[in-house]
Amino acid sequence: MSNSLIEVKDLKVYFKQKSPKLLSFKPGILKAVDQVSFSIEKGKTFGLVGESGSGKSTIGKAILRYHKPTGGGIFYGGAEIGAMGEKELLPYRKKMQSVFQDPYSSLDPSHTVQDIICEPMEIHKLYTPKERKERAKELIRVVGLKEQDLLKYPHEFSGGQRQRISIARALSVQPEFVVCDEPISALDVSLQAQIVQMLQDLQEKYGLTYLFISHQLQVVQKICDEIGVLYLGNLMEIADADKLYSNPLHPYTKMLISSIPVPDPRVKTLDQIVTDTGVQSRSIGGCRFHNRCPWCEERCRQEVPLLREAEPGHLVACHKY
Repeated sequence: MSNSLIEVKDLKVYFKQKSPKLLSFKPGILKAVDQVSFSIEKGKTFGLVGESGSGKSTIGKAILRYHKPTGGGIFYGGAEIGAMGEKELLPYRKKMQSVFQDPYSSLDPSHTVQDIICEPMEIHKLYTPKERKERAKELIRVVGLKEQDLLKYPHEFSGGQRQRISIARALSVQPEFVVCDEPISALDVSLQAQIVQMLQDLQEKYGLTYLFISHQLQVVQKICDEIGVLYLGNLMEIADADKLYSNPLHPYTKMLISSIPVPDPRVKTLDQIVTDTGVQSRSIGGCRFHNRCPWCEERCRQEVPLLREAEPGHLVACHKY
């Protein structure tokens, strides 16, 4: 029996956009996410990495149903939530919460911290008003702040403290699944380590399941059990965190890992030279990485590679395997 809490099957998220053709009123289609499949085991952390514009956040928002999927399925505990109406979806909204990248814009500046943490509980009709305040006091201590901070406003806190408040708000309704969308990229390096450690401690304490979205590869390796590498809306590779870093198979994954800076000017980190013979495009035929790939063959230009198991537990979308 599968222990997966979240399953994403052949997910497609397309957006209409202005037509690239002059004097054409027919909208173009942006394939932000195309045929993406993965699963997240209960109590585990699945990481999504890739450069900006690859579709990482779109996948997270589609799972949370902030975006309606164009195709494919999203399953929560075996229930298909991708096509649910808002009324059917409401119980699942309580189970799924999010922590966003920018702690400065994700908190309402007109509300006190207590109001911010209590609001989700009020929306989902949890507890009495007195119990909500007690819950807020408990959570503010859990994330490392003080009870007196509950009466302050967001502008009175630093970026790291605001992100702690965002995490407390997410935990207020006792979720099972949390989408962490670049939760530390706006913070200083010293604060990043603190937030990552806190997320791991909270996962252990509450049995949380995470989708961790980031472009910071060192952080993803530390916190994630399994990692998916995304490029222009397609998954290139999926593997256990340690296996992906010790033995990357896809040329794009090799490029990402070799680009991690090493604190030694004598060491050349980008040992995987990647050609770029054209503009990155979701509309090119075949493998979307073929015009940047040093292994490119004619088959790569014509045929889309399927995600297949190259090694036990190690999936890669490349014709070489």
